[in-house]
Amino acid sequence: MYKDSALEILPKRHWIALGLTCLFLAALLIFIPVQQELQRRTFAYQVPLPEKTQSKPDQPEIIWDMHEIRPGENLAQLFKNRDLSPKSLYLLTQTEHGSALDRLHPGDAIGFQIENDELIAFRLEKSLYESFEFHLVDSKFNSKKIVLEPDTIESFAQGTINTSLFETGMDAGLSNSVIMQLASIFGWDVDFALDIREGDNFSLIYEEKYLDGKKVGDGDILVARFENQGRSYTAVRYADDSGYSQYYTPSGLSMRKAFLRTPVDFTRISSRFNLNRRHPILHKIRAHRGVDYAARTGTPIKAAGDGKVIFAGRKGGYGKVLILQHGSSYTTLYAHLNAFHRTIRRGKKVKQGQIVAYVGSSGLASGPHLHYEFRVNGVHRNPLTVKLPHARPIDESRKKDFMHYAQVMVMRLESHLYGDYFASR
Repeated sequence: MYKDSALEILPKRHWIALGLTCLFLAALLIFIPVQQELQRRTFAYQVPLPEKTQSKPDQPEIIWDMHEIRPGENLAQLFKNRDLSPKSLYLLTQTEHGSALDRLHPGDAIGFQIENDELIAFRLEKSLYESFEFHLVDSKFNSKKIVLEPDTIESFAQGTINTSLFETGMDAGLSNSVIMQLASIFGWDVDFALDIREGDNFSLIYEEKYLDGKKVGDGDILVARFENQGRSYTAVRYADDSGYSQYYTPSGLSMRKAFLRTPVDFTRISSRFNLNRRHPILHKIRAHRGVDYAARTGTPIKAAGDGKVIFAGRKGGYGKVLILQHGSSYTTLYAHLNAFHRTIRRGKKVKQGQIVAYVGSSGLASGPHLHYEFRVNGVHRNPLTVKLPHARPIDESRKKDFMHYAQVMVMRLESHLYGDYFASR
């Protein structure tokens, strides 16, 4: 009798296990090469090959011997200091961009590349963004103008004032230029020397400029809000087709007013608008129909608004006086002056912010200060509280476009504000 075969001896469950093992080994042999290929491709994607990322430049980098122009310096002397011949400077001026060398200013930077006592390349840097290079080729210089366009990104900042706008702005990461922009935009409505209170706050979206990943400066404020003593002011920057830009309220009114609130940089208000004030020298009750701004002798005084000089001379106890007419309804008076600006004379037209005179103590004055009066149709008004008229609003032909743009910008500002608020809840 024959013995039972192996197929008959092994139980069926063992054959099933053996089959599954074989299938697993076959799948493993297929999976491992595929996985290795996927890993290779993924690694090649994530880590670029060295030869593609470390390519050598076509030309060696030029090492410039740089020098910053100081007041009184000129190219002829600087070339002589480096023992370079006047001929090389002459050849530079004969190039396409040689005229740029005629207009050097303190702060400009120049660079030399000299080999064997001969100038082979020259560089003029007018700013971070504009420069000129001159390279010697066959005994002549070729020139090129280089203009770099910085990358502009928009940034958001906000702050709550504890001491001053300047300190809070610095804490919020703002530069001096952006803080000054902010003060200028809202300076028509807020007196940053007198009106600021603890708890006032600001928020803004502004531009930052970068070159090669490094910040090189700030651009314009695009939209901003300032809350002062419970009152909220919002400004939107808008540029027309010609590129002229100005700040407006979201309803299209100019943030500029027809008049400056304070026409001088002062240290303190020494006397306010008071119809029952006792005169400090005469010791009599004499109405004080203006505001006295204490400041150092010689401090510039600016025209409060566009207008015309209708008086420049002496007026009794007022000493040297300047009176400006602004349209048909408004006049401003500046008294106790030390001197008038050299361009000021009767009938002269002036622009808002133009320097027209200087602080002094002429006439009956106990010290150097500006006495400033504001009159509407001949009636004295308190310069600190009078409602100032706006400058021209947005043009009607642009208003529809502006209103849409302003709405978008205000929504973007509020999305930062309330987004941060809800994120903190």
